[in-house]
Amino acid sequence: MPSPDTPSAIVAFTASGPARAVAAAIEAYASERRVVSALVVPWEGDAVTLCMAVTSMKRDGWAIEHTNLGTIALVDLGDDLVRITVVPAEATAGDSPERAEILRKQTAALTAFAQQIERKFGTPSSTSVDSQA
Repeated sequence: MPSPDTPSAIVAFTASGPARAVAAAIEAYASERRVVSALVVPWEGDAVTLCMAVTSMKRDGWAIEHTNLGTIALVDLGDDLVRITVVPAEATAGDSPERAEILRKQTAALTAFAQQIERKFGTPSSTSVDSQA
């Protein structure tokens, strides 16, 4: 059961295919779009769930700063179906107004990406949640 501090899902929907193949397709899609990066984080998953980190990147010369935007969880439902849930990174209670504004912009970028992958990979009978509306 999620804690009261856990953010609500931005989208939750089903997609066709094995979880690993869908995850690879999401990684490739993020790479094509170049707005965010998405990659599987093997140590975060288990036998039926793959977890992906979604990050934004800022370059300054040779330095690259990655910012965690949230997580994509892919749960194997069997019968070649995967349940995909996108959840934003958690805010901290002591965040300054400036940090809160940065988090709002980051959540907006993640929300846009989540909606794009739902449109691209979601099955016609998919059920989405839109907790940001």
